[in-house]
Amino acid sequence: MTKAVHPNDALFSGEKPFPIIPTCEHYAGSEKLIRKALELQDKLGPIFDVSCDCEDGAPSGKEREHAEMIVRLLNDGDVNKLKMAGARIHDYSHPHWKQDVDILVRGIGEITAYITIPKITDVDHLSEMVEYIQQAAKSNGISREIPLHVLIETHGALRDIWKIAALPWIQVLDFGLMDFVSGHHGAIPASAMRSPGQFEHALLVRAKAEIVAAALANGIVPSHNVSLDLKNQHSTYADAYRARNDFGFLRMWSIYPPQIAAIVEAMRPEYTEVRDAAAILLAAQKADWGPIQYDGELHDRATYRYFWELLRKAHVTGVKVPEDAEAAFFA
Repeated sequence: MTKAVHPNDALFSGEKPFPIIPTCEHYAGSEKLIRKALELQDKLGPIFDVSCDCEDGAPSGKEREHAEMIVRLLNDGDVNKLKMAGARIHDYSHPHWKQDVDILVRGIGEITAYITIPKITDVDHLSEMVEYIQQAAKSNGISREIPLHVLIETHGALRDIWKIAALPWIQVLDFGLMDFVSGHHGAIPASAMRSPGQFEHALLVRAKAEIVAAALANGIVPSHNVSLDLKNQHSTYADAYRARNDFGFLRMWSIYPPQIAAIVEAMRPEYTEVRDAAAILLAAQKADWGPIQYDGELHDRATYRYFWELLRKAHVTGVKVPEDAEAAFFA
């Protein structure tokens, strides 16, 4: 009996598959908040990443100690149980960014989910940082590509967005709304830092659309900015839903624990789509990935790719995948 061919082999043979990662990343700066975030992650399951912040989270003069604390926490298997945590380093203009890289890559290069690079002003500076991270990995005997997340929050970064998206090891492009608005010297009102202005002001619509287009064209995940309304989960849900469905963002930041569930709920696939995707892919596998009919419609490799990515997204956002598809594709 011929073994069934897995979708990864049938649909993406020889290609780099699009990264399917959690739809939410939660920022935490202090040791206390990082511990709480990792405890919550263990409780809720692998539906969000934790970003440990070396930039805004590190007290001035204590940058080394802060980075070493993050290394200690993430190497503790009783604390970082799911190995779904990354770290944000200082920006290019800060004297400690290389020190951050040296400490983090040496200490957690094999297990960190990603390294986030903030406040990029042009592609040349970012290229230098990427090369430094790559060299640090090589020097420490780390063979994996460490996923890099890049914060787009300046005029220069937006100008160079397509060149930035083409750099190696980049997994996510993050939009930094507040710094981006501040950089417009009052031309964008403060009201545009929250909804509905953040989705309607022409300069912000342009920036968000360009980031998403560049990211997706280069096989990178576009990640949306925070929702400033910390305690209103409905507001967070509405922001995440609009970011996903109106602009194409596939991930969003959280800066307050109750935001996590709202973001995941807004960005996860609908169960009816998951059910149909499972049925279509199981039928396609039986047909050796040739064309099939499902519910009176033709499906082939193009739609199989779409539904396989949808099924993978369901799996990482906690949507229940039908048992037969779970067994066939995720066992």
